[in-house]
Amino acid sequence: MTTIGYAQLWAADPGAWRTAGAEWAGLTALVDRRSAALAARGAALAQGWSGTAATAAGARVTDLRADLTSVTPALIEADQVLAELAARIATAKGQLAAAVAVADASGLAIDREGRVSTDPARIRPSERDGPAAARVTAALREALESAGAADRAAAAKLAALAGAATAGWQEPPPPVRPGPDADPALVRAWWAGLTPAQRRWLVAREPALVGRLDGVPVTARDQANRLLLGAHRAELVAQRERLLGRVPTGPVEAARLRWLAGRLTGLDALTDRLTGAAGPRAYLLGLDPAGEGRVVVALGDPDHSDRVLTYVPGMTAGLDDAPGELGRAAQVLSRCAELAPDERSAAVLWLDYDAPDFLHEAVTAGQARDAGPTLHNFQEGLRATHEGPPARQTVLGHSYGSLVVGTAAREHGLAADALVFVGSPGVGVGHATELRVPSGEVWASSAPDDVIRLARSPDDLARRAMFHASPLAAALGWPGQGGHELWFGRDPATPGFGGRIFASGARGHTGYWDAENPALDGMARIVLGR
Repeated sequence: MTTIGYAQLWAADPGAWRTAGAEWAGLTALVDRRSAALAARGAALAQGWSGTAATAAGARVTDLRADLTSVTPALIEADQVLAELAARIATAKGQLAAAVAVADASGLAIDREGRVSTDPARIRPSERDGPAAARVTAALREALESAGAADRAAAAKLAALAGAATAGWQEPPPPVRPGPDADPALVRAWWAGLTPAQRRWLVAREPALVGRLDGVPVTARDQANRLLLGAHRAELVAQRERLLGRVPTGPVEAARLRWLAGRLTGLDALTDRLTGAAGPRAYLLGLDPAGEGRVVVALGDPDHSDRVLTYVPGMTAGLDDAPGELGRAAQVLSRCAELAPDERSAAVLWLDYDAPDFLHEAVTAGQARDAGPTLHNFQEGLRATHEGPPARQTVLGHSYGSLVVGTAAREHGLAADALVFVGSPGVGVGHATELRVPSGEVWASSAPDDVIRLARSPDDLARRAMFHASPLAAALGWPGQGGHELWFGRDPATPGFGGRIFASGARGHTGYWDAENPALDGMARIVLGR
């Protein structure tokens, strides 16, 4: 059995494991280049060679490419294993630091072997009977046992991965497949009934299916969707090249080129975050560049976290600005880590709906209703795939995203222990009890200068937004809303709604995540259940 010592854990660097994992995943780019080169050689060969031998050679090249690319999921899996180790070691270090803080506050000492000293010259009189020493000793033992368990689990997974690479790497699964809207619990049972080799076959051969199925574990979805990244980008680049090949280009083509530029910029920024070693590892749980683009990304592994936040952004959100929206989720996650370094938290950016682009779209609840079943299934999937005791799940909606969350909760129910609304235009109900949250935890915050709360309609919002941006606004006096009714029902940040209110500074409609805003601290504490 692997044992981790006090000094060893104190000196451990989780970031080094995270970096090592990212380097393994980075080898996928080399595989892609080699595969592309092999394909180009095969194509060139086929142009000047025909017959039985040429056909056989072409088939052989195809087989070689398949063999080469089959290593990609293994490289991604190695990254996932090392990222999981890094996260668990970081949590153990947080437990260790908390134990040391208790020891310091109690006048106790801990030596390099992790032994707690109860020297009468140092210990406080109130602690001479030893309760603090016992607590500290128990906390130290728990931290070291957690670190040892993490080390053993990572070693076992890497050994299994290496063993599978030499025998039984992939095998076709039974032909039955779940439908795209299947119950996540049934999907989880189907996946659990497959062998590891069958799961690898599905990830490699049917990534579009695996990547979108709620109820498939986070790691498998991440592997599948990362396999699709290159194909998505290649298709966007091909579309751009075809348009640029047209001479002359008209306004329709020019608009399309602008659209393609936006999608490529967003996709490249997302790829940078997915492949970077900084911060918690990102897991790609869904991606569709069509339209404004849809994307679901988790920071940290929700299947192994104690606390999971799902963040639903609002109007104009799309693939272009997904990195910025992901940054908001990261801000909450970072504050959670500051407040509770001995607990594991994860944050998900859920942008799997068609967010309104213009005010005339945002005036209706149609797009929020359309998103309801998808958000419901996603949250059920998080419950189904979570390992260990259930995580505390929080769903946060901003702006129009709060209507998406409220509508989903009212019409379909959400697997959530708490709902949070910030900058809300109303959530589609008149009272918190209509949201059907078993715990009764419904929270809301609205900045005093958030234009949403001051407008009775989208037209009024546009007028007031322009007025508020003027220096004359303060001099003339801001008239305010006056009542408690917003576009989509009662303001959730008022006492009459029946939820709980937390404070926000005057940061406008998008400043809830500013580091100096008390709303950020409020959101983090809700996620943690404090």
